Amino acid sequence: MRWEIRITDEAKKDYGKLEGSIRKQVLAGIVKVSKAPLPSPEGYGKPLGNKKGNDLTGFFKIKHQGIGIRVVYTLAVDKMTMNIIVISQRDDNYYYDLAEKLYDTYGEDVFKDVFGEF
Repeated sequence: MRWEIRITDEAKKDYGKLEGSIRKQVLAGIVKVSKAPLPSPEGYGKPLGNKKGNDLTGFFKIKHQGIGIRVVYTLAVDKMTMNIIVISQRDDNYYYDLAEKLYDTYGEDVFKDVFGEF
């Protein structure tokens, strides 16, 4: 069963900037993970936790190694919703910092079903 996918305005903007074939790969990865976004062993989720001085407990990532893109997401488990928070190039510091900034902006809403459809 696939979880509903939601996306922040910031991530949607970054997704729109990706080249067409890259965008398709990112979308395919998001759709695949949305079928089982919880952490292993229940799913594909890779927890972030404390990274580079940013407390990203409750955040997960999707690695697109061949294209150098990372997707950061959170879950609203009670609503079976996957919130795409960040889509960016694989500069660890940048996407961790951006995820922390958006967490500061949205607060606990990053863990709720409040964002637009993907």
